[in-house]
Amino acid sequence: MFLYGQSSCAGAGSGGAAQPNMLSALIPFILIFVIFYLLIILPQRKKQKRHQEMVQDLKGGERVITAGGIYGRVTRVMDDRIEVEIDKNTKIQITKSSITGVIKPGVTETKNK
Repeated sequence: MFLYGQSSCAGAGSGGAAQPNMLSALIPFILIFVIFYLLIILPQRKKQKRHQEMVQDLKGGERVITAGGIYGRVTRVMDDRIEVEIDKNTKIQITKSSITGVIKPGVTETKNK
């Protein structure tokens, strides 16, 4: 018989037992996030930081390659863009973020014959 103020459910009085189950249910999600962070986010941040340092260190006269595959020589560095000479009397202005690499002076380009 049900009396007012009393519960007939057997598990209603065990409020403290639900806490460890909730914690154990969250552990896999925490582990997945940590693995995701270590394998994807951290290396991407390092790569982005190296690219930003490379772009900030650009000076006039350096040979660069753009994301579009254009080779050229830096003639002027501005706040938000770079002027690149790609041929005699042909200069283009591109954003700093589109520079993908700096070509070292000792590296020669291969030519198709």
